[in-house]
Amino acid sequence: MRIVLAEDQAMVRGALAALLGLEPDIEVLAAVGDGEAAWEAVQAHTPDLLLSDIEMPGLSGLDLAARIHEAKLDVKVVIVTTFARSGYLRRALDAGVRGYLLKDAPSEQLAESLRVVQRGGRAIDPQLALAAWEAEDPLTERERQVLRLAGEGLSSGDIASRLSLSQGTVRNYLSEAIGKLGVGNRIEASRLARQRGWL
Repeated sequence: MRIVLAEDQAMVRGALAALLGLEPDIEVLAAVGDGEAAWEAVQAHTPDLLLSDIEMPGLSGLDLAARIHEAKLDVKVVIVTTFARSGYLRRALDAGVRGYLLKDAPSEQLAESLRVVQRGGRAIDPQLALAAWEAEDPLTERERQVLRLAGEGLSSGDIASRLSLSQGTVRNYLSEAIGKLGVGNRIEASRLARQRGWL
């Protein structure tokens, strides 16, 4: 099994690469620290599997999964993360992710989960899978994009130019998101959506 590993924390990346390197049937082709480098490594090496964190500089693990899915690359994606958020899992599954594991799981489970995915199965943390069916994400993809940028501190005008929308349209998306989440403003909406894993 040939793997590209994407993890922005150097110590965790090194530990994962070392752990996987002990397995006789696993070869780590590249271990990189951000989403863009991971995308380049996937294209350069065409691995069997991408093992990726969710939150990284540049592209997130979910962005990478979506790119791989859209490009119809024969690369299975497994997310390994500290974020036990059901919203992330639902979006990961929508992006074609085959595995979703938590970093606090026992290390021996990781290699076995990768083998399950390599054989065509799914490896999803069971508690997270249960929670995912209970928490419905009310946001549209465009509302998510606008809220993500608002959470980064961009003004409505900046968001409009970044997404090629009018300022009025941006305000409408923000207003819809604020209303759906039942909060008072765009910052609270962004914070709540991020906590629930919807961003």
